[in-house]
Amino acid sequence: MESREAYLGGVRSLVVKLGTQLLSDRERRLDTAYIAEMARQIALLRQRGLAVTVVSSGAVGAGLRELDLSRRPSDLARLQAVAAVGQRRLMDAWAAAFSPHKMPVAQILLTRDDIDKRARFLNLRNTISEIHALGAIPIINENDTVSTDELIKISFGDNDILAAAVTQALRADLLVLLSVVDGVLDEGGKPMRLIGSIEEARSMVRREKSALGKGGMNSKIEAARVVTGSGESMVVADGRMNDILLQVLAGAEVGTLFVPSARRRRDSWRRWMISARPVGAVVVDAGAEKALCHNGKSLLPAGVVKVEGDFGKGDLIAVRLSDGKSIARGLTNYSAQSVRQIRGKKSAEVRAMLGEAAYEEVIHRNNLLVD
Repeated sequence: MESREAYLGGVRSLVVKLGTQLLSDRERRLDTAYIAEMARQIALLRQRGLAVTVVSSGAVGAGLRELDLSRRPSDLARLQAVAAVGQRRLMDAWAAAFSPHKMPVAQILLTRDDIDKRARFLNLRNTISEIHALGAIPIINENDTVSTDELIKISFGDNDILAAAVTQALRADLLVLLSVVDGVLDEGGKPMRLIGSIEEARSMVRREKSALGKGGMNSKIEAARVVTGSGESMVVADGRMNDILLQVLAGAEVGTLFVPSARRRRDSWRRWMISARPVGAVVVDAGAEKALCHNGKSLLPAGVVKVEGDFGKGDLIAVRLSDGKSIARGLTNYSAQSVRQIRGKKSAEVRAMLGEAAYEEVIHRNNLLVD
């Protein structure tokens, strides 16, 4: 495996995510001194010609302090209200931090729908690119204030996942997740400095979460799967270390570096497919698994044994095994109702049933992404 410098030396664009606990001081106030220090490091990177996009948690934490609340609300409406109050304070803090460097900030609030809809996914990249061109710093957060009961199922759930999606949209070279831990720890409690296998990292995960945050190391592993699967690198590091961003970009042995698993970088189409959330699924047999995962074939109706959810022609759906394991995703040629009609049938039988409306494949290999 190559050295850190080989993976990080050519970085020209990066996404930096900061967690809630990291952005809070001991009294649960928004830590403006720390935010100012982050702004200083980002300004130095900008002077070197790097494009830096910030994904910032902290709205709920800031709102708790502003409203003098002792704990994160469990009621959705109250949580949204707290986030709405805190988001203004959060952006004020970032604006003040970048002001000495004469860099304006731009607020971007996203919902899961902004990633799941391809047109919005592409527009996100265009908008952020223009923000960089204007010399401003994009500050991104999830739009908690509009995540209603009906939309909870399509929320990001954690800003680690949001940061991975933003990295995909921008085709950024690197994602840096800053937290209060020094990377992924091995069985002896020592940080693992270089990880080439997501499964290796998953086996090391400690199921711990902070009182303020929503995620944990599990969400960071999922973010790594998305980013490295598209040919980019990701670093999980302790955000309180001195000059942490500068150290990471210099190739210092800090945090955990997840190296790209893909041999080449994915195109924009497949980046959207890996970032968006499937609206339904088909369960396939062992023969279909072999055809998709080992032989690079399309998914035929004969290999489908079950249909899950209600989807339409052209929707993004998951391909799963009977044990629930996801093996692929892709754009379906058929609606869920039609797949239920033709599942398990050979091509000749499908043509006899549907005539000119018949497709040879449920998902063509050109519209398929193997996990």
